Amino acid sequence: MKLLTFIIVLLLGIHLNYIQKEKPVDDSVNNELIELSEKLLLQVKMEEPTSTIEKRLNDISFESLRIGLPSDKAKLTFWINIYNAYFQILAIQKNLEKPAIFTKKVIPIANHFFSLDEIEHGILRKYRWKYGLGYLPDPFPGKKIRHLAVEKTDYRLHFALNCGATSCPPIAFYNYEDIDAQLRLATESFLETDTKIHEEEKVVYVSKLFLWFRADFGGRSGINRILSKQFNIDFSKYKLKYNDYNWDTQLQNFND
Repeated sequence: MKLLTFIIVLLLGIHLNYIQKEKPVDDSVNNELIELSEKLLLQVKMEEPTSTIEKRLNDISFESLRIGLPSDKAKLTFWINIYNAYFQILAIQKNLEKPAIFTKKVIPIANHFFSLDEIEHGILRKYRWKYGLGYLPDPFPGKKIRHLAVEKTDYRLHFALNCGATSCPPIAFYNYEDIDAQLRLATESFLETDTKIHEEEKVVYVSKLFLWFRADFGGRSGINRILSKQFNIDFSKYKLKYNDYNWDTQLQNFND
């Protein structure tokens, strides 16, 4: 009887241990990292000095950065805020212009210099090639980018990143708890503003983001689903056309 009891307890222990290992853990997110990204963006909006927060971000160890953002939810929150803040910093404080503003590795985080392109296409898009419409991966993203990248690309990030152009979505403050709802609202707002539907001609005009990052949206069928969900129209028989993208500079375009 004692032997049977021992076996049952042992099996229960193994089972519980298995459940604990299988249960996704998301409480290990480093809230300080998220808060620093929000504070940096706030300083940018208020046109206040950013050097102190920049130094704190750079003083973080790479390992702390890697393990402190354990989920795509955490990575999206942190890196979207960082991208939007640093575009403004590089444009206003450093006087960088396109295309150098995207490619120069001048963003100091965790004792490593990142570029805006690395943040967008390497980390947030899981190392996809910038010019491949989302279909082509970058075969050599670098070890650090691989460690920091999301597990799965969330197409809604394209409606959250602001690259200083008039046609870009406005800048919002993203927080860890609400980012899913925030990205949903950002997507809905952008689509409502930037989509033109001509029902008689069966033509729908959309942002060129849908062309440049076509695969991120799931190709043509994915784009149809996104539009149909937003407008409650079957777009499968519509011709897809793209609005001209206004690259005129519009800095400090915050959503409030």
